[in-house]
Amino acid sequence: MSARFQPRERTRVRAADALAAELVAQGVTHIFGHPGGASLPLYDALLSAPITHLLMRHEQCAAHAAQGYARATGRPGVCLATSGPGATNLITGLADAMLDSTPVVALTAQVATPLLGRDGFQEADILGMTAPVTKHNWLVLEPQELPGTVREAFRLASAGRPGPVLVDVPRDVLQAEIDWEEGSFTAALPRRADAACLRRAAFAISNAKRPILYVGGGAISSGASQEVRRLAKKARIPVTTTLMGKGAYPETDALSLGMLGMHGTAYANWAMNGSDLIIAVGARFDDRITGKLATFAPHAKVVHIDIDEVEIGKIRKADFPLHGDARVVLQQLLPLVGAPDTADWWKEIEAWKAEAPLRYRQEGDVILPQFAIDSLWKLTRDLRPIVTTDVGQHQMWAAQFWKSDEPGTFITSGGLGTMGFGLPAALGAQCGRPDRLVINLNGDGSFQQTMQTLATAVEARLPLKIIVLDNQGLGMVRQWQDLFYDRRFFSVALRNPDFAKLAEAFGAAGFTARRPDELEGVYRQALAVTDRPALVHVHTEPTENCFPMWPAGQSIDTMVVEDPKYGKKS
Repeated sequence: MSARFQPRERTRVRAADALAAELVAQGVTHIFGHPGGASLPLYDALLSAPITHLLMRHEQCAAHAAQGYARATGRPGVCLATSGPGATNLITGLADAMLDSTPVVALTAQVATPLLGRDGFQEADILGMTAPVTKHNWLVLEPQELPGTVREAFRLASAGRPGPVLVDVPRDVLQAEIDWEEGSFTAALPRRADAACLRRAAFAISNAKRPILYVGGGAISSGASQEVRRLAKKARIPVTTTLMGKGAYPETDALSLGMLGMHGTAYANWAMNGSDLIIAVGARFDDRITGKLATFAPHAKVVHIDIDEVEIGKIRKADFPLHGDARVVLQQLLPLVGAPDTADWWKEIEAWKAEAPLRYRQEGDVILPQFAIDSLWKLTRDLRPIVTTDVGQHQMWAAQFWKSDEPGTFITSGGLGTMGFGLPAALGAQCGRPDRLVINLNGDGSFQQTMQTLATAVEARLPLKIIVLDNQGLGMVRQWQDLFYDRRFFSVALRNPDFAKLAEAFGAAGFTARRPDELEGVYRQALAVTDRPALVHVHTEPTENCFPMWPAGQSIDTMVVEDPKYGKKS
């Protein structure tokens, strides 16, 4: 590394060079960005830095790639944009990261300080625009403050409840010379829960008859997966996870009920609603979990563990609030917990599982999307892949049939439900974990929102596997029009290109499967490609709907367990 990035003593450098050096000092290996006039000083500095820059074809893709990197590695992802439209294009990704508690550091260049507030070319108030979708943001007007601000941005992105931050730097600030020396910050100790609250919660768990562990993304963020497993095993408590919590507890384990919620397993939802004690770990009781809040789990007390005190009791009253880092709190709680008698509870749960298992009926020559996902999981499970999804029906089928046994291996857009997330997130994940197979499960509609990311993936020679499930429409929107709008279909049909040929046009490998008996062979061909991305275009049944489900805002009692065309309702 050159002296430019590790001066042994205080030295005079461009602020842009100091910023680049701070990125190196923070362990940044990859930046996802797109250059522009205002950001050129920083790009000039990055040319000499030992950091890989991925030239994204849209700044929203840069933000999603940073999210994928962060979720796969546990370290903040970094995205970079120029002023004006470059910066504003990051907003969707930052909003997504905010809702899903993903540590992202966004760096934006700004017009020179004399032009601020004068509607200069490509000026935008990115501070004002991103205030609601970041943990904090800064406009750096004093060049000497830039290194320390960047240092603080990385600290804050990962501190407490993780999330996105943004640092906006005018071009003339980047070009100014400053005195700089490498600094550091000391991470705060994880927050511990109150001892008296712990004792009360432990007593409630030890004496529960129908307990359930409800595990969200916060368990993954805090690194609490082993502690969740130890608690479940010690007390023989069933475990259900949110979409964001998939992988926090191994879904192939006998104690796992899979995902709960609007499209979760019927038995997870029944168990949640019939429980007498909910142990919520890093989860926030959002509407896709509770349905109609007034009728949700009416007989259950709640132990709520969360690093964000605001979330505790925000939606559902917490009878036993435990404010603190989930991993540390569970470590405190485990020695205090006895094993409740859950034998009768498990008999009831096993009966529910037998009554309403997740299933599909692959018949005939048309590929069901569930079969496409399930087949790929069975083929690759021993390879321990990281999977990213986009948003829509395929996302919910993936949540149902792709069993995740490790944290950080199921990466999706939860709170914001952002179409276009999956492919750039897969690119970011592959950059962060080059040792792992990364698979992107996508839909035909969502893929076309950010498919330009293929160009970046080809340039970087990333061996991503992209599975495009083509049902010739916006499946989830079509499903809602089918079920709740008297089949008045409008603006949901898609006339799609040949995605395999499109992939080849970008320089990736392209494959097509039209029949169920073709799938395994085509998947194996794609898995054999190691020097570039490989895309599989899977033609699927256009009219298949995703069940279980209940209508938004309705009671879980209204849940339809299986597609009515199969002749079974709850």
